[in-house]
Amino acid sequence: MKFLKDFKEFAIKGSMMDMAIGIIIGASFNKVIDVLVKKILLPPLSLLTEGVNFQDKLIILRAAETDVDGNIISDQVAIGYGEFIGTSLDFLIIGLTVFIAVKFLNNLKKKAEDPNDNTVTTPKDIELLSNLTQLMEEQNQLLRQKQKDS
Repeated sequence: MKFLKDFKEFAIKGSMMDMAIGIIIGASFNKVIDVLVKKILLPPLSLLTEGVNFQDKLIILRAAETDVDGNIISDQVAIGYGEFIGTSLDFLIIGLTVFIAVKFLNNLKKKAEDPNDNTVTTPKDIELLSNLTQLMEEQNQLLRQKQKDS
């Protein structure tokens, strides 16, 4: 019963929706990066290496065996290092993009949380906390002044 209540709170607070949106955007972003690497970056790289297609690069450990009729007796066993190169490029591009996005968002957050920066509208909760801190400092000064006078 408590589990269902906790799950309901989790779903209502928006965490589940944020997570679902993030997963959907991440999957779409992955497709874009995959096409970018395989269709835009790797072809010129293959051209520079005299037409070598990295996706097809293999280290064959055991060749496929066929009988006289052309039926496959045993499959080829190979290490597909070309695909690994493409996937590594995917990873590097995604990692760099996420790093840049997080850095950009952190800079925006720092600006938004700085009460002295007038170029960005300060969120209400930060503004209220700043005002509260200022009021507490004024009250402490008044109390100190009252103690000195006594």
